[in-house]
Amino acid sequence: RVGDCPVFGAGTWADESCAISATGHGEVFIRYAAAHEIASRMRLGKQSLAAAAEAVVAELGAQGGSGGLIGVDATGEVALPFNCAGMYRGRIGADGIAWTGIYREPLKAKELSAA
Repeated sequence: RVGDCPVFGAGTWADESCAISATGHGEVFIRYAAAHEIASRMRLGKQSLAAAAEAVVAELGAQGGSGGLIGVDATGEVALPFNCAGMYRGRIGADGIAWTGIYREPLKAKELSAA
């Protein structure tokens, strides 16, 4: 969970295509059912997670809704789009490498020690 009180369909969603958790101006995310919209674009519009998530986050921004999300699709691909100054975000793959970022810079890799 990313948001304080995520509403199903708006700030959180999971089905066979993807899992989404979002944070930001909740009213706009609710109005657009943002998390569900991403899953619908993937399932019905055949968009990739990255394309659907980027498009929805951009559309929310155009309506005054700032924020971002973490999305994972059924193949394990990750999307971390945001439309505000920065968003703490990260992921760890099966290879054990952690990728983190805050602002628009590319995610930075760090191998985690087993100790």
